[in-house]
Amino acid sequence: MTASGLGQSSRRLAPPPFAPNHPWDRNFFLLYVGFAWLGILSGFVPEIVHHVSAHEKPFPLIVHFHAAVFMGWLALFSVQVLLIRAKEPQLHRKLGFFMLAWAAVMLVLGPATALIADHGDIGTPDADPGFLSIQFTGILAFVSLLGAAALFRKNAPVHKRLVLMSTIYITDAGFARWLGGPLHDLLGHAPYSRWASAYLGTAVLFVGVGLYDLITRKRLHPAYLAGLAWVAVMETTALSLYASPAWMKLAASWIAAA
Repeated sequence: MTASGLGQSSRRLAPPPFAPNHPWDRNFFLLYVGFAWLGILSGFVPEIVHHVSAHEKPFPLIVHFHAAVFMGWLALFSVQVLLIRAKEPQLHRKLGFFMLAWAAVMLVLGPATALIADHGDIGTPDADPGFLSIQFTGILAFVSLLGAAALFRKNAPVHKRLVLMSTIYITDAGFARWLGGPLHDLLGHAPYSRWASAYLGTAVLFVGVGLYDLITRKRLHPAYLAGLAWVAVMETTALSLYASPAWMKLAASWIAAA
C-alpha cells in the first residue's frame, strides 16, 4: 500500500472529532438542572415536612447553614446554565470564579455538618457512624471533579461535563432519601443493595450523560470516561469503608469528639 493509501486508511479509522457544541446541548443541560433539583427537593422536602409536623427536636444550626450553602450551589449552577443559554460567556466566567470560592466553603462545611449531625444521633436507633464514609467521599468527589473542571475551563466540552458530573454526585443524598428505602426493601441483602440504595439515582444520571454523547456525537468524551472512573473509585471507597469495622470504630471516635 502506498503512503497516501496508508494516510487515507488511518483517517478512516480515526474516531470523528468530538463536536464541542450541538443544537440539543442547550436543552440537555437545562434538563439536568431540573433533574438535580428534583433529586434534592424530592428527597429533603418530605423529610423536613415530617420533621416539623412531628415536632421533632430542631436541627443543629450548622445543618441550616449547610442546607443554604448547598442549595445555593444548585442555584448558582442553574444560573450558569442559563447564562450559557443566553450567550453571556463573560458573566459565566466571572461567576465561575465566585463558585470556586463557594465550593471551598462547601468543602469545610460538608464534613463539619456530617460530624455534628451524626453526633446528635449517638445512642439513638439512627446512629450509623460508618455512614461518614459516604458523606466524606461525596464532598471529596464533588471538589475533585470541580477542581478538574476549573483546570480545563478553556476546554468547553471537558469543563461542562466535569462540572455537571460534580453536581450530579452531590445530589446522591436527595435521591437516596426517596429511592434508598424502597430499593433496599426490594433487593434485601443482595451484594449490590447498599450501592443501589445510595447511588442508583445518580448512576442513572451519569449514564444519561454518556448516552446523550453517543446519540449526538457518536462517541464518549475522554473526560466523561475519566470522570466516571473517578466516580466509581469514590463510590467503591465509600462502600468499602462502610463495611470495615476499623472504619466504623474510627468514625465513631470522630463523631463522639465533634
